[in-house]
Amino acid sequence: MSKAQQRLSQVQSHLASSEADILRGRESILRKSPDDIVVACALRTPLTRGGKGGFKDTAAADLLAHTFQSLLSRSHIDPNLVEDISVGNVLAPGAGATEFRAAALVAGFPETTAVISLNRQCSSGLQACVDIANAIRCGMIEVGVGAGVESMSLQYGPGAVSEFSDVLENHQEAKNCKVPMGVLSEQMASDRKITRDVQDAFAARSFQRAEAAQKAGKFDEEIAPMKVKWIDPKTEEEKEIVVDKDDGIRPGMTVEGLGKIKPAFKKDGSIHAGNASQVSDGAAAVLLMKRSTAQRLGQNIVGKFVCSSVVGVKPLLMGIGPWKAIPVALEKAGIGKEEVDVWEINEAFASQCVWCVKELGLDESKVNPNGGAIAFGHPLGCTGARQVSTLFNELGRTGKKVGVTSMCVGTGMGMAAVWVKE
Repeated sequence: MSKAQQRLSQVQSHLASSEADILRGRESILRKSPDDIVVACALRTPLTRGGKGGFKDTAAADLLAHTFQSLLSRSHIDPNLVEDISVGNVLAPGAGATEFRAAALVAGFPETTAVISLNRQCSSGLQACVDIANAIRCGMIEVGVGAGVESMSLQYGPGAVSEFSDVLENHQEAKNCKVPMGVLSEQMASDRKITRDVQDAFAARSFQRAEAAQKAGKFDEEIAPMKVKWIDPKTEEEKEIVVDKDDGIRPGMTVEGLGKIKPAFKKDGSIHAGNASQVSDGAAAVLLMKRSTAQRLGQNIVGKFVCSSVVGVKPLLMGIGPWKAIPVALEKAGIGKEEVDVWEINEAFASQCVWCVKELGLDESKVNPNGGAIAFGHPLGCTGARQVSTLFNELGRTGKKVGVTSMCVGTGMGMAAVWVKE
């Protein structure tokens, strides 16, 4: 063998060894690196019923200020180190930009901590977390907070949607963006033959899982109780109460009980108040930084952010968003669906969630194991951040590692993210 051939053989051997050393799939995302974007703390307020629950008289900014204070207290992070905060919100004018900056100052962040608010409908809280993660990854900041908040009690209603101009009204697909989600979900359920019985069975399971989880104290670790002023609707007396549990979970819910509720959007329809997400109030926050930064600061590492995806779908098919977004996120992470331990998929409507789970071929026992938005609510801007704390707590309790959060998004989008528990 010539020297050239020997050298070529050596190079080929080295390349083969290198390829064998490359981790793929689940092993790859479980590997730790100093540059990993990690979660040092994730928590939320309780979620309460819109117009009736414990937060019905509490402003969104007050919910957010308390959540920030709780994050600082639990994590022991020096607030001066937090360079940017991103807050997801849907209903507040201007997405709450002014009052949320004020809420950060009230919570104890210095004036040097910047604040931005954003609105990507139901994925706003997740988008806030992803934006902070990406800012850290590209070197723009070192430490940041992704958060989400919504007071549907005080800000939900017709005024939350702007009137369309003639330019928008005269474009059919654009015009479809303002079709109410309940109406288009009813049509989707009909078109894709998702019966009321199937939807009610899914909803009943969500309530039953949430009830069992609450009784077992599974949500306690992720919840930051809050003392608020509350007006008794019967006496109009102002009281001070401590809200420490999700109050939308209905005990003893069954398929038979759900079957008695009248359809909400169509006389002979299948969607009703019991198999759709609840109108709710709440806030959540996630502290993010690089692994190397967390180690230097002595911060606890809960888990890490791997990657995310955002996609568009037809406005009238808003509900299929997770079906399109999840495969994209999995491909970016380099893993298959069978390698995911827990799925937190927002239950905007039982109809769309059932369809997505079925079409994706997911193991139903891994989807929302402690219930979802049908059982404890969907404060629009909060949900994407709330799912992070719920996911990590479940992964930690069960000794599992890989989780995915996802949701459909109003006007026809979907978003998903992959996370790993330490």
